[in-house]
Amino acid sequence: MTTVGIFEAKAKLSELLERVAKGERVTITKHNQPIADLVPHRPIDRERAQRAAQELREFAKDNRLKGLKIKDLVDRGRPGCD
Repeated sequence: MTTVGIFEAKAKLSELLERVAKGERVTITKHNQPIADLVPHRPIDRERAQRAAQELREFAKDNRLKGLKIKDLVDRGRPGCD
């Protein structure tokens, strides 16, 4: 994996994209902190996504919030929102 600073990435974007197209991963940093990864494109597996959506629908049939609101559940998980 290659790591480059943001300014170098801007200057060499075409070169970096060619490397990524060949399978390499590139991490872009700003002040030595990783901020983005360039990774090869992966096509969406539509069948897998449809199966996952169907599984969620099936799960939802038997698992209801029973009057609870999602916002209330989210707030319960936040510190200081008791």
